[in-house]
Amino acid sequence: MKEQMRILLVDDESDMLELIGSFLQKQGFHTLTAQSGVEALRLLEKEPIDLVVLDIMMPDMDGFEVCHHIRQTSQIPILFLTARSYEEDRIRGLEMGADDYMMKPFSLRELAARIETMLRRIRGLSLKRSRIQIGEIEIDQDGRQVYLSQEPINVTRREFDLLHFLLLNQGQVFSREQLYQKVWGTHPSNSSFRTVDTHIKTLRLKLKEAERYIQTVWGVGYKFEEDE
Repeated sequence: MKEQMRILLVDDESDMLELIGSFLQKQGFHTLTAQSGVEALRLLEKEPIDLVVLDIMMPDMDGFEVCHHIRQTSQIPILFLTARSYEEDRIRGLEMGADDYMMKPFSLRELAARIETMLRRIRGLSLKRSRIQIGEIEIDQDGRQVYLSQEPINVTRREFDLLHFLLLNQGQVFSREQLYQKVWGTHPSNSSFRTVDTHIKTLRLKLKEAERYIQTVWGVGYKFEEDE
């Protein structure tokens, strides 16, 4: 499977693209490159891409803007690579729908490992039975679509993964730290708890009355519980 995975690398530094691209190709990935946000969006329209590695600091359109445009039409996995160390940037990127975040300088081996983890998580979802329904909520796992009373609702990739995980483990209480580790796939920090809370809040708003299934366990975390 790995040799079929197509990774789009977006960075305005050609040396960085060559370094990452060469390493990932040796790991068995097929890589495409773009040196601007505009070029990246054009490639995404034309080429089948499995994952995007995206720099933040670019001249014509920064990584946040590119991520925003991608999330309007696609839930493709996005990993931010950036030299910026501001915590606000990391939180902003994750809340906009990015799946992971790495700081420059970074380990190429760690980058490849994170890409493998993200792709493995996506492939794992498709191996399970296609649809799950509890009450008014139905999830199409293969199509990554959520239905509320048989009507499709728009959720971000991260909201889908969070709802999917809670639904598959209904009745079990998870702390925000556990949810971040399970759904985001990386080790949490204090700011990660805010990210989980934000996604729970937006997910509840979209689920309307069905938000009652996502219950807060005060002092512990959250759980998905079906009506008795």
